[in-house]
Amino acid sequence: MIQKIETEKLPIKLWLKDLEEGALQQAKDLANLPIAFRHIAIMPDSHQGYGMPIGGILATKDAIIPNAVGVDIGCGMCSLRTNLKEIDRDDLKKILGKTRKTIPVGFKHHKQAQEESWMPNIDRKNLPIVNQQYEKGRYQVGTLGGGNHFVEIQKGSDGYIWIMVHSGSRNIGYTVANHYHKKAVEETKKRGDKNVPKDLSYFERGSENFDNYLNEMNYCIEFALQNRKLMMERVKKAFQEVFPKVEFSHFINKPHNFAAVEEHFGEKLIVHRKGATRAEKEEWGMIPGSQGTKSYLVKGKGNPLSFNSCSHGAGRVMSRAKARKTLSLKEEVAQLKKQGVLHALRHKKDLDEAPSSYKNIEEVMSQQKDLISIEVELQPLAVMKA
Repeated sequence: MIQKIETEKLPIKLWLKDLEEGALQQAKDLANLPIAFRHIAIMPDSHQGYGMPIGGILATKDAIIPNAVGVDIGCGMCSLRTNLKEIDRDDLKKILGKTRKTIPVGFKHHKQAQEESWMPNIDRKNLPIVNQQYEKGRYQVGTLGGGNHFVEIQKGSDGYIWIMVHSGSRNIGYTVANHYHKKAVEETKKRGDKNVPKDLSYFERGSENFDNYLNEMNYCIEFALQNRKLMMERVKKAFQEVFPKVEFSHFINKPHNFAAVEEHFGEKLIVHRKGATRAEKEEWGMIPGSQGTKSYLVKGKGNPLSFNSCSHGAGRVMSRAKARKTLSLKEEVAQLKKQGVLHALRHKKDLDEAPSSYKNIEEVMSQQKDLISIEVELQPLAVMKA
């Protein structure tokens, strides 16, 4: 931990030196919630989000906040190791080309519904919104989306070529999140909780919407995992077409937008992680940088002060709008070319995902040495984004 703020109802424990004003105010709002437990934890990649800062961890006893999970429920990353130790630029281009043909990006979906076996089971669950979106979900599973989502081929410090996929629950998660946030606003207003910010509206345990949201959120987490798994299968197939004898192992999956029932400080709690990764002792995880910097495979140290959590990435140092307005496409591309990365910066509109729009990943990692240990460093070789 770097510093602690004790001016609010609960302490705020931060793993960074400076937090932008908007994110700091959001952290204070969390610390003053009547349902917040013990303290608020803020990770080193933190920046302003909607209602709650990205990179924030909030624990409650008997309440759940849809906006403390966010609109991309279950968003996270998967990693997979190949048995390849080298891969040249031409083969990287072949693999990316084949992958682009099978994984839709941005707002694009599959033209045909994917096999139903890729969809999590909806039997015996109260899932009204998921049921409405289920058939559309069959066209969305195995799609990347936009923003900071990516497929990346990397060279590990362990000598092996790795694959990393970052994506979430697509429109199913977005629709569930928006539906229940509106319901939470209504319930919070009815309870007369006037001091609760609208974006932090919540359900109390025992209410119908508390149970419904928990069920639908968990479905979306499963859907997000299936989404990443299907994309990983498509990337594996592309590798196999170029390297017929390639083998795969060491699959890791970590969501970073979710709420889970866990025990901390002797209490059964609901831990909300919004842009934060669980880091139980010896638990594997991933912390990506940007398409021009290292990513890391880590093991958690189970630090109770962070509710056994760590950062989910480097974190933004500037807004998407500011990045597009101020960064130089020529300079950003030149830097990526110098590093030999097959990158995804093609137009000025892509500058919101330029390396300079993110915090220094090495600084982020140094600020959380008490939360994780680095196991493998991953250098980017080729990146696919929207």
